Amino acid sequence: MSVTYTDLESMLEARRAAQTAYEAWQEFRQWSPEDVDRLVDVLARAVAPEARRLGALAVEETGYGNVDDKELKNLFNTIAVSDWLRTVRTLGVLWRDEVTRVAGIGEPMGVVAAIIPVTNPTATVIFKTLSAIKAGNAVVHAPHPRAARCCAETARVMAEAAEAQGAPRGLIQCLVGGDLAGTQELMRHKRTAVVMATGGPAMVRAAYSSGKPTLAVGAGNVPVYVDRSRADDLDEVADMLLSSKSFDYGTACVAEQAIIVDRPIADRLRHALRSAGGYFCTWRESEALGKVLFQPNGALMVDSVGQSPQRLGELSGFQSPPETRVLLAELDSVGRDTPLSAEKLAPVLAFYVVDGADEGIRRAEEILQFGGLGHTAAVHAADPEVVTRFSRVPAARVLVDTPCLHGGIGWSCDIDPSFMLGTGSVSGSIVSDNVTALHLINIKRVAYESRPWRSITDLLDERKP
Repeated sequence: MSVTYTDLESMLEARRAAQTAYEAWQEFRQWSPEDVDRLVDVLARAVAPEARRLGALAVEETGYGNVDDKELKNLFNTIAVSDWLRTVRTLGVLWRDEVTRVAGIGEPMGVVAAIIPVTNPTATVIFKTLSAIKAGNAVVHAPHPRAARCCAETARVMAEAAEAQGAPRGLIQCLVGGDLAGTQELMRHKRTAVVMATGGPAMVRAAYSSGKPTLAVGAGNVPVYVDRSRADDLDEVADMLLSSKSFDYGTACVAEQAIIVDRPIADRLRHALRSAGGYFCTWRESEALGKVLFQPNGALMVDSVGQSPQRLGELSGFQSPPETRVLLAELDSVGRDTPLSAEKLAPVLAFYVVDGADEGIRRAEEILQFGGLGHTAAVHAADPEVVTRFSRVPAARVLVDTPCLHGGIGWSCDIDPSFMLGTGSVSGSIVSDNVTALHLINIKRVAYESRPWRSITDLLDERKP
């Protein structure tokens, strides 16, 4: 592959950023844990008033999502994530066990290379900055080229706030161009300690090939099963489903992708969904919608990501009511021949009808196998036995009676708040947790002798009959 002048410029930018960040980190690592915590609070307070402006910049530059929801994503990180960070300790003595005579010491990793996706650019910059700084690290963001300006502005706001508090210049940076060559150079650079990769499959593969420790996440093709035991609450279920999937026009990978409904309540759920703003496409409309959302090889059509349901209908040659929140397509199969069964970064849901929980669980597993392994699944059921059986599906998060987006990021469920959701080894990820600042530290064990070292020879005596 030939290297262009632009590639060389972006590679040089990445090298300078990594070196500058490393030098800043060498100074920052001398800060006390208490001073680091105070800086995190300052950064959150500085960027919170800018949440709407930065969200608007993201929509303007990327063409994805809507300003109101982008603002809310930014506020989730500046308020909910930062509030949670106050409750955890990342640096210094993390614990001391007087019985085992072991203490855990949290130490920073160094320079974090933060890969930023086009779908959630400003919110992810905020999240990864707060997480990296809380862990005592420096951070260099590498944005998607289509989101380079809004990411750079978000990083600038936080960097200036940090420097005003005495933080070294270069502690928080963002590559300007968003070029792939620069991103790859940053990930491979000798000063980079760890990579946090959020993006498409190609970028995740590149991150794992960088030779650096990598926290990366997989795709989310999230199934949700609605059991007959929730028959008395279908209006609430419908509102949860549509509120989650319509948020920011479906750009969140943790949002629902497919509804699987138990046959006895299928008609009632259809009615509830229509009443809540769902539009059920005809067979021909669904076929046209699939061609608008996906290329013939199954890849997403980038210009159709994060568009309103009305815009998607227009592109597909049909018109949905102005109050439509989500488009729904009734399907009976999963796989390459059924494009709408894949992950859709748009306000579009697949809709399957099954006969009972066992068939619903099998369908959910099939959907997860088709591009969503390890991510998230959900179940709406009043029967605890159904929940127990469903929880065996291959997903790191199994959410119960809550919207997937709100539960998965740690708002409506008591799991760690995060904008980076691990998918575990089943999808090739090293982590299945909601990634936080606690994943960006090394933990040193200081251990005193707790049993006589010579007693190891007692094992020989235990072997004797």
